Amino acid sequence: MSIKLIADSGSSKTDWCLLDGKKKIHVSTQGISPYFLNKDQMVDIFQNELLPKLKKNVPEFIYYYGTGCSNPENVLLVKSALKSVFNKSIIFVDTDLLGASKALCGNEKGIACILGTGSNSCFYNGKKVVKNSPGLGYVLGDEGGGAYLGKKVLQHYLYGTFDPDMMDRFTNKYKTSASEILENVYRKPLANKYLASFVEFLIENRGHFMIENIIEDGFNEFFFNHLYKYRESWTMPIHFVGSVAFGFKDVLKEICNAYELQLGKIIKTPMDGLIQYHKD
Repeated sequence: MSIKLIADSGSSKTDWCLLDGKKKIHVSTQGISPYFLNKDQMVDIFQNELLPKLKKNVPEFIYYYGTGCSNPENVLLVKSALKSVFNKSIIFVDTDLLGASKALCGNEKGIACILGTGSNSCFYNGKKVVKNSPGLGYVLGDEGGGAYLGKKVLQHYLYGTFDPDMMDRFTNKYKTSASEILENVYRKPLANKYLASFVEFLIENRGHFMIENIIEDGFNEFFFNHLYKYRESWTMPIHFVGSVAFGFKDVLKEICNAYELQLGKIIKTPMDGLIQYHKD
């Protein structure tokens, strides 16, 4: 039985699982985005956050599914960083979208959606991604994702759109200023993670009409700009994975019902599905 290491990597965190027969070792490290990290920084994460927790187990195969890996140059970068640490392993690097598809659909056809820090979607034919609505990143796209929703929270606060009660709640929770927010968004690294951190404000204030509007509008934008582009959306189950999808699954159910779309699975992380897929 070969030893396998599976990775599901997003911008915020990376989940790892070492499979050795029935034995599993779960590890969590910081997120790995090849758009934000260079090879040396990735190697540092692998050596210091991952390797010590694998307890000297050497994987024969590594299946890495990560954000930013639709770009061939990024795939080479990630593979090179992994090879520097796991020089005896056979390494496969592919998109987080393919990982999500395998976790959600297994070997069946379906629409697979990611709603985490960012957002993405595809039509998966049971083996590979065959249609993908363009992912434009958190500046131009990522509708329905954490960075997009967090940006809407900040807009409501900075424009004074929130009612007085909600303005007070925001001020008391974050004790920040317009200049500090703009500094974090435009000057500091990982602005997408910073924006996504304000999803917590939405979670804590569910039920307020302005909060519900932000969530519903964000998801409607995702459906309109992405899911409506697949004709398969009207005949296939639509599955979701990610912390935002899982946290607001009631809203996703309402929208699917309203549009008469078939809702499939809603799961928080792909890892359990990926473990099952690679065991099989």
